Amino acid sequence: MPTRRVATGRMALATVMGLGMLWTLPNSVLGLLLGIAGMSLGARPHWRARERALVFRRWPWGSGGALTLGNVIIYTGDELATPCLTYAHRAGLRVDDAIVLADHERAHVYQYMLLGPLFLPVYLLCGGVSVRNPFERAADRYALSGRGWWP
Repeated sequence: MPTRRVATGRMALATVMGLGMLWTLPNSVLGLLLGIAGMSLGARPHWRARERALVFRRWPWGSGGALTLGNVIIYTGDELATPCLTYAHRAGLRVDDAIVLADHERAHVYQYMLLGPLFLPVYLLCGGVSVRNPFERAADRYALSGRGWWP
């Protein structure tokens, strides 16, 4: 019986993830269009199952960073599993160990899958890209501990 429960749990998780991906599809389409636009300048797509996202690496928009739109991550570097500092660390509020950017962005993928098309307006109302934004703090917390991706 335990094997049946595990299989049922996996099916339920896959269903929830699939519904989340469908719910955030408008955001993912924006990310896909942005990623495709960068391909002519060197961006390269690949699927990262752990992040549940299509990642466009080497996106030509500056010296560093990542942007998540639904189940699409736009990244300026070569490898998403790279160390970076938390928002609180960069703001001088805390000294944290470095986090892995892939973990931070995965938290945003989960946030998008829950809020779908509401994510961007809510994110912007919460402060946008800043240490004050609870979505960014939650993504940092998740990257540090593996828990707590929701603000």
